[in-house]
Amino acid sequence: MNKIKSYFMFSREHRSGIFLLLLLIFFGQLSYFFLSENLFQKKEIKEDKEWLLVQNEIDSLKRKFVTKNDTIYPFNPNFITDYKGYKLGLSVAEIDRLHQFRNQNKYVNSPEDFQKVTKVSDEVLNKISPYFKFPDWVTNKSNSTSEKFHKFLPKEKVAIIQKDINIATREDLIAVYGIGEKLADKILFEKEKLGGFVSMEQFQFMWGISPEAIDDLQKRFFVKNTFGIKKIAINDLPMKELAKFPYFNYALAKEIVVYRTMNNGIKDIADLTKIKGMPNEKIKIIALYLEF
Repeated sequence: MNKIKSYFMFSREHRSGIFLLLLLIFFGQLSYFFLSENLFQKKEIKEDKEWLLVQNEIDSLKRKFVTKNDTIYPFNPNFITDYKGYKLGLSVAEIDRLHQFRNQNKYVNSPEDFQKVTKVSDEVLNKISPYFKFPDWVTNKSNSTSEKFHKFLPKEKVAIIQKDINIATREDLIAVYGIGEKLADKILFEKEKLGGFVSMEQFQFMWGISPEAIDDLQKRFFVKNTFGIKKIAINDLPMKELAKFPYFNYALAKEIVVYRTMNNGIKDIADLTKIKGMPNEKIKIIALYLEF
């Protein structure tokens, strides 16, 4: 018992040392608490700043996205799709009225026409009409003093005497509603390449000619004289010569040569439809230029 008790008996120096040790432990724990708390707060502040930066970037991207989605770019109201109409705020009935009007091959040429056809409210019209973009020949019709756009104005109603398109002059073509000097030159150049036109349907495949201009062309002209047409001997000409035909290209000429070699020649339109790359929408026109 005395031996055990001796373990708990300390001298004055021992007690002082133990007391000092306890003080050091206490202050050490206290320092650790305050230091760790301070470091934790600094870490939180740093993380908060980083999160704020990320959040600011997210908010900025959101604003850009919303702005991008809300932006309306200039457009021709004659070609509004169901989806675009919905995005612009048109009702299903209003979009349907526009499509029914366009199915009659008619066009709206002003905001007033658009409202008359679709029956949209003034509020919707005022919102979207500033973005309407009509062709130049429509927007400049009212400028009667401008000679530059005079050719686009509706012609006075006079009795039309139809002409053979293959003998039409540059002036005859410029007299057509919607055709100016450049288009007239383009039509004459196309006629020269082909040796002449074989069908009035050919103008549907010429870039830059509006539906209104095609209608007026068909009223004023027809195909009569085809003596100057350059017939293409599709079973005889080499690939290089076939590729020169305006409706063909090198790749199609190659397919033609392969097909006629493997099938003992091309006999009719039905054979043409079997050739890879043949523009079938123009095939009736192309056939009129061929010798089988």
